[in-house]
Amino acid sequence: MLCHLCAATPALYLLCITMAQVAGQEEREKTPALKDLLSGIDLDELMKKDEPPFIFPKTLEEFEYAFNEYGQLRHIRTGEPFVFNAREDLHRWNQKRYEALGEIITQYVYELLEKECNMTKAILPVDAEDEPTSFIYLSPDAMSNPSKLLVLVQGSGVVRAGQWARRLIINQDLNSGTQIPFINRAMEEGYGVLVLNPNENYLEVEKPAKSSPLYSHTEPLDEPAEKKERKDDKDGKKKREFYEKYRNPQKEAETDRIPIRENGSSEEHVLYVWDHFVSKAKASNVFVVAHSYGGLSFVELMNHREMQVKSKVCAVALTDSSHNIWLQETSKGTQDWMMEPPRFLWCMSMNNWDCYPLLVVQWHH
Repeated sequence: MLCHLCAATPALYLLCITMAQVAGQEEREKTPALKDLLSGIDLDELMKKDEPPFIFPKTLEEFEYAFNEYGQLRHIRTGEPFVFNAREDLHRWNQKRYEALGEIITQYVYELLEKECNMTKAILPVDAEDEPTSFIYLSPDAMSNPSKLLVLVQGSGVVRAGQWARRLIINQDLNSGTQIPFINRAMEEGYGVLVLNPNENYLEVEKPAKSSPLYSHTEPLDEPAEKKERKDDKDGKKKREFYEKYRNPQKEAETDRIPIRENGSSEEHVLYVWDHFVSKAKASNVFVVAHSYGGLSFVELMNHREMQVKSKVCAVALTDSSHNIWLQETSKGTQDWMMEPPRFLWCMSMNNWDCYPLLVVQWHH
């Protein structure tokens, strides 16, 4: 038996070697196939996230936020301040959510102006019929107060009537970000109040769906190839940034902007409100508080209605104003008038806003 086993050993040995070789060959054959399979998988693509739809709550309650007794925006369940990054690595979605909340805040401030400050809307243009419109807010005695009228003009951007800064409303409190403390103090001191709305300049309407033409009607057919190539590269880069971050980025609706007649810019708006309201108000003393771009718009008003403004406005507070009396080509008379103390108050800090109504009152006295 031992002889038989010894005789069989070389055969078994050869069999094991053969099987091992066959197995190794199979593994080597599998390796390229596995590599081909893995090479077809985009790991970066697997790491991408599906961008959620831009669908957000329509009210503060649906957002689960509310203003507390101190005018601070807080989560109704946790009591925490507003959190911008509700979803990690989704900055565009977070920004859209923030903007949606901002629109709700705008309506909330309108309600405060109407219900708590007893102010009413005046539609612009005053003779508007079937066209885009804007509005301003007036206190009950804004046009009839024979003594004092306070005019509030905010800066540029998303802020609307009654707001200084949306960011401050959301992250700090209503007193910091709205004009309501100014309005209340002015009314207590016997002022009429007029709240401008210089950023409500157009009606935004969604473009109708259209087929893809061979060329765009908005671009000239004879546009230089080099210019068109640069434009395409710029647009393509923006699109790639979204597609590189998200697997299915949300497509935003294309819109057209229809300007509001005679109110298509902050400068136009301030001039229009002056001509149709401030100049016709009975107040013998007009006081102006203008922030940021509102200061530029006021100086532009001076360029167009210098003598009227000089005869009616007795004090102006400019906060962090972006005006430039040289670039705006103001007259020597305007420049001298603006430098007469205490007619103008210049302030670079937003921390002192609470004292401005008091300063305006002191100027009058």
